[in-house]
Amino acid sequence: MNRLCRGYLAKGSGSGGGGGGGSSSSNKAPGITQFDIMGPPLKLFKNQKYQELKQECIRDGRLFCDPTFLPENDSLFYNRLLPGKVVWKRPQTIPNHKEQEWDPRKLDKYAGIFRFRFWHFGEWTEVVIDDLLPTINGDLVFSFSTSMNEFWNALLEKAYAKLLGCYEALDGLTTTDIIVDFTGTLAETVDMQKGRYTELVEEKYKLFGELYKTFTKGGLICCSIEFPNQEEQEVETDWGLLKGHTYTMTDIRKIRLGERLVEVFSTEKLYMIRLRNPLGRQEWSGPWSEISEEWQQLTAADRKNLGLVMSDDGEFWMSLEDFCRNFHELNVCRNVNNPIFGRKELESVVGCWTVDDDPLMNRSGGCYNNRDTFLQNPQYIFTVPEDGHKVIMSLQQKDLRTYRRMGRPDNYIIGFELFKVEMNRKFRLHHLYIQERAGTSTYIDTRTVFLSKYLKKGNYVLVPTMFQHGRTSEFLLRIFSEVPVQLRELTLDMPKMSCWNLARGYPKVVTQITVHSAEGLEKKYANETVNPYLVIKCGKEEVRSPVQKNTVHAIFDTQAIFYRRTTDIPIIVQVWNRRKFCDQFLGQVTLDADPSDCRDLKSLYLRKKGGPTAKVKQGHISFKVISSDDLTEL
Repeated sequence: MNRLCRGYLAKGSGSGGGGGGGSSSSNKAPGITQFDIMGPPLKLFKNQKYQELKQECIRDGRLFCDPTFLPENDSLFYNRLLPGKVVWKRPQTIPNHKEQEWDPRKLDKYAGIFRFRFWHFGEWTEVVIDDLLPTINGDLVFSFSTSMNEFWNALLEKAYAKLLGCYEALDGLTTTDIIVDFTGTLAETVDMQKGRYTELVEEKYKLFGELYKTFTKGGLICCSIEFPNQEEQEVETDWGLLKGHTYTMTDIRKIRLGERLVEVFSTEKLYMIRLRNPLGRQEWSGPWSEISEEWQQLTAADRKNLGLVMSDDGEFWMSLEDFCRNFHELNVCRNVNNPIFGRKELESVVGCWTVDDDPLMNRSGGCYNNRDTFLQNPQYIFTVPEDGHKVIMSLQQKDLRTYRRMGRPDNYIIGFELFKVEMNRKFRLHHLYIQERAGTSTYIDTRTVFLSKYLKKGNYVLVPTMFQHGRTSEFLLRIFSEVPVQLRELTLDMPKMSCWNLARGYPKVVTQITVHSAEGLEKKYANETVNPYLVIKCGKEEVRSPVQKNTVHAIFDTQAIFYRRTTDIPIIVQVWNRRKFCDQFLGQVTLDADPSDCRDLKSLYLRKKGGPTAKVKQGHISFKVISSDDLTEL
């Protein structure tokens, strides 16, 4: 079985994935309650109803044998055999969990049936299993507990294998795959070396703040050390850590030290992280390890006051510096199931790549390299309402491992592209003339790809893709941010024909404009503060840019798009100065924006109100404008 899954399912490892029967409540993940990870709605896997099946078995006086996951080789592997004879056995004792608790006084209530719940492709899914477990020579073949009478993890593993197709399907799962399936959290993988947290002090403390926020909100955080080859997996480092082994974060603290301890440690604050080895042994031997000199400087009262305590064997503390120096990969899984104070932090949508003879309906355009077809993919727009917020985007493809026996690949190569678009974009992108490419995910044949970025205020279009065009599959797109981003799909290519626009005149021209900058703006006296912003108008529609602080040379890169009935309706770009009581008009330009106009970058002087021949004012703007009489060109 996969080492990551094995470590995560180990006794006391913090697994909280099983629900509704079978898993011990004492072993739930820290910070996540059963109430958090359950939640409606619930889907029944194979349409099996636990209560009905159990009552039938009790009525007939028999133990349940699952007809949808038989005790045979197909439930173990796709097309290979284990060396040795596999015997499926029922445990003599079972997990201590309410109605499923084994009690010699209630033998008639036990039916050898269990149920677990997993978060599966956007839905909580209940999986029913029997208690037949694969053994060789009396020993469990896969996951087992160090306690001889504890079987909840082996039963949980069986339910997980059934959900994914067979036990072999658990191979290749990543830590984040497992945690997401067990908890429904949103996962992000952090490359510690790429982040340069040992070199960049500001980034290191920013990382600590994010980890602290995630942990205190009930998230799960795991970390591991890379290993260059299979021979070094589980090999011990000089400081007692195991390469390729997954450790779980069980506490994180920023501690202000008193005067005495400031003198001892030569710092006013300690940034500390507590980790746990799921094996319950093999701990860190560096600074702040159990036998290190740092602990000798603390009294028992100090430890209690600082909160530097360990709850069980296998736990150890590390400083933030040592944590960043020794670990290579972080798996940060945010608890996103419950809105905070009514705010929706997670947006999600299920979509699909489809193939259609009609190019306008085809939704499988391949990756960014396929420029002719790329924008035929599904497109989703979201809005970042303020600057500087971290947005985590996750794209998960439908799991295909259940089709491996039919010769289909486990996963397609998937990825996605992110573009900053016009502030008033309502229709699908058709060409990428002025849009900024704001980010791209990794393209890889994993179940899930993600991208984590701090984004500026504005609208963004996310395009989920498969690497090759012309293939079909379902996907789940999830976006997490601490501010609502209002994710929605762009389905229309142009404005709909309606009675309203027929009466007013249906649009004949589409125009994109990007105002890059406004420079040399008017400043009446030397110490005056100028806070410029743009207002871009076309008829009754207008777009406003963010305000730039205290500058007469403002960079905006503000985009707008307008569908115009005629080029007689000009586009007006105004520059204003934000003031406390009354904003000041600094100047404007008026553009016909005809489809025949040059599409290159231009610069025009600002003028007073009154049209293109009005008196020139101080300052100029740089912009690019593109118009077309084909409403699907832009």
